[in-house]
Amino acid sequence: MKIRIGIIFGGSSREREISFAGGRTVYDNLNKSLFEPVPLFMDSFRNFVLLDWQYIYKGSIRDFYPPVNFIPSSTNEFQVYAESIAQEDSSLAERMIHDIGKKINPDELSSLIDFAFLCLHGPYGEDGRIQGLLESYGIPYSGSGIFASAFGMNKALQKKLLAAAKFESPAYITVKREELRDKNIFGNIFSQIKSRINFPCVIKPATQGSSIGVSILEKPSEEELRLAVHKAFFIKEINATHWRILSAGQQIEHIRLLTDIREGIGMPVVAVSADAEENKIIFHPEELLLFINEYFSSNSETLLLEGTDSESEVIIESFIRGKEFSCIIIRNVNGEPLALPPTEVRKGNNFFDYRSKYLPGLSRKITPIDLPETKIENIRKECDRLFSTFGFNVYARIDGFIKDDGTVFLNDPNTTSGMMPSSFFFHQAAEIGLNPSQFLTYIIRTSVLEQISLQKNALSFPGLLKRLDHDLENFKSVQSKKIKVAVILGGYSSERHISVESGRNVFEKLSSSEKYEPFPVFLTGKGSAHKLIRIPVNILLKDNADDISDKISHFKIHPVTEKIVRECAALSEKYSAEGNVFSPSEISYEELASLADVAFIALHGRPGEDGTVQKNLERVGVPYNGSGPETSLVTIDKFKTNEQLASFGFLTAKHFLVEKDKWNSGKDKILPEIFSGYHFPFIVKPVDDGCSSAVKRISTGEELICYADSVFREDEKIPESSLQILNLKPNEEFPIKKYFLIEELIEKNDAVHFLEITGGLLTRYNEHGELEYEIFEPSEALSEGDVLSLEEKFLAGEGQNITPARYSKDAEENRRIAALVKEKLLAVAVALNIEGYARIDAFVRVYRNNEVEVIIIEVNSLPGMTPATCIFHQTALSGYKPYDFIDRILDYGIQRGKRKGISEKVI
Repeated sequence: MKIRIGIIFGGSSREREISFAGGRTVYDNLNKSLFEPVPLFMDSFRNFVLLDWQYIYKGSIRDFYPPVNFIPSSTNEFQVYAESIAQEDSSLAERMIHDIGKKINPDELSSLIDFAFLCLHGPYGEDGRIQGLLESYGIPYSGSGIFASAFGMNKALQKKLLAAAKFESPAYITVKREELRDKNIFGNIFSQIKSRINFPCVIKPATQGSSIGVSILEKPSEEELRLAVHKAFFIKEINATHWRILSAGQQIEHIRLLTDIREGIGMPVVAVSADAEENKIIFHPEELLLFINEYFSSNSETLLLEGTDSESEVIIESFIRGKEFSCIIIRNVNGEPLALPPTEVRKGNNFFDYRSKYLPGLSRKITPIDLPETKIENIRKECDRLFSTFGFNVYARIDGFIKDDGTVFLNDPNTTSGMMPSSFFFHQAAEIGLNPSQFLTYIIRTSVLEQISLQKNALSFPGLLKRLDHDLENFKSVQSKKIKVAVILGGYSSERHISVESGRNVFEKLSSSEKYEPFPVFLTGKGSAHKLIRIPVNILLKDNADDISDKISHFKIHPVTEKIVRECAALSEKYSAEGNVFSPSEISYEELASLADVAFIALHGRPGEDGTVQKNLERVGVPYNGSGPETSLVTIDKFKTNEQLASFGFLTAKHFLVEKDKWNSGKDKILPEIFSGYHFPFIVKPVDDGCSSAVKRISTGEELICYADSVFREDEKIPESSLQILNLKPNEEFPIKKYFLIEELIEKNDAVHFLEITGGLLTRYNEHGELEYEIFEPSEALSEGDVLSLEEKFLAGEGQNITPARYSKDAEENRRIAALVKEKLLAVAVALNIEGYARIDAFVRVYRNNEVEVIIIEVNSLPGMTPATCIFHQTALSGYKPYDFIDRILDYGIQRGKRKGISEKVI
């Protein structure tokens, strides 16, 4: 029997989505030869839920909890958490839990799990309370004990204790919540800042992570100070004049932002008004919208709203000018703390905000930090000292700054690091040669070892340690029998960052399996020429494709990293596989064939989705995933795809191809043709890119001209006017192309129901050797803007996908329509000769006379395989975990290769 690892994730804090995504990462990366993962989701009310496994692969907690059947149909404008539905009704919460799993009482935990792996963030996750609960039931857990956790959670307490231990600290003051009752408080704070701190200064909550509630006040302004302090206390003041000028749609968007648990104050909220007899608690955004409109109808001028999940204390500290870093500290095999290579954080804006932390491509992580060796060692020394001084266990993540003069400021020790695939936690462990699966095994074993001395009466822990050591030794002896998989990722399209996320996810799923041994191959180049680079795991876990490319181009093993690798040699030998690769090397397709039994192409855009890579793999006899070269060449091109589908009688969006040469030589002729055939608004998009790259809704001629000028530009710099007119986000990818597509905006028209869907599929050979298609239940994509954004598709906790899609409130009618939609998607797959797997995007109109229209928008022959992608939600309904899905994709590729005589290598 394998050791049962209870992964505790989710929770009630504002960081619950990162906890949820981190828990999924741990669930997937645990070594399946050693461990049995047990998903223990903690809900908003701190109930433990033994979660049905398929919900682990939802993109957001809101995708499954509250369950869709508990959400009133009248509130579709807002995506909500369980506290907006069941805050006042505990029996309703119990019923909701029943829909997603089984409620577990704390005294039942020890019969379910042998060890608790903590992925919770924020209050009740990192403050010692969950640690105390587990100790009371004699359950070993990951990471630090009660005191170190409490210290790591409370930044105000940290300030005092760090100063007492002679650590450098910026000047600071604290503000307690009750002080806000003083009418002169902001004047007093302003005076203290000027006399003790000065500007710029940082204002942040005492017990939040992920940069939630943080502001940087650049210049003296009492009004800006008031807003920043309110933000840190999760308080928002609404002005009647400003509110009344908003349109109905703008008011809805305002409420969405206001009630967001990361950027706003969350829900429930307390409405505080001077003229009201008592404060009112509001649980649902819809209720809040109605309340505000009613409140301001009585000529009141201001309304104060406070999040019930608030703060008791806020810190204001001087802004440190220097390099920002984060450093993971672990216990070495000799029991001594050892700082891994600290990572420098380079971000596009003033501070490392939530979006920059978790969306690929918006920030850069430089490991080790770009400094002289003596300064790096000084950072490591101070981190080691903090770890020891405050009694941390197993591991910690310590953030800080280093000034030009070498002064090190440590400002945020974390006892539970973020565990997203490219987080500092895995990023730095990779520098010593450990992939995520191996590092998690290290964390578990070291935690058991430390818990033996940490918990009294831990009589069963030595036996658990002995059992784990025995299993680990047996596991290493069977490594050589696995199927070798080259995971090809990266590329040079605007989708390269998502390709890295996809490839990394596939790599990690395969790394923790009992069947496969993957190795990462980065594709780079330009235009028609590309090359393959075999990369070590530390380069694979760089933050994005550009970081990987830069590291390959300027590769050298830093002396500090080299030293740390030597210091960790015994640790690495115990947990990593033989033949660890530590440097990148260019390989030919022929060399790849000698290393790999099969290839998984995790590329998006050219040259992975246009048949180029597929042709090369066939040439050298390596089987691969997905469709063949001919189909790929069609599906990469949205114009060709729609033209071909229309010729077969499928409904597609009316479209117009705009070519660069014709536009530049005569846009005055093209514009009248466009305006005569297409009315505003319409959609513009690249012909051969996906992932929402440069997809825009165009409402004016000025926007169209601006879009064309930007897509057809000659250099990388986007015109300043485009950033404003097209409302581009900082660092948003906007590719240079020779063509772009204009499509009519697909609208509801006179349909009774209208929705956007995306449906996945899988192929296999039946017992007669015939190709069979399995069409999964499509997801309904909910967008908060004109088109689905990159964040809604790939950023943990953003967006919402309902799986299966909702076509009708009547169950029987819903089944009928679902069958028709799946039948149409199947016909599209057959018409295009799709193989392996794919994703098809479409709009569905349902009319009063029961007629159903399916308008095909796009076909992806190599769909995104990021952890949060909705194709995994769909496969879960058919009983496939993500690994099972990937396994079947590879199996089909291998079987096809044998049939075509591509490869006889894999048995």
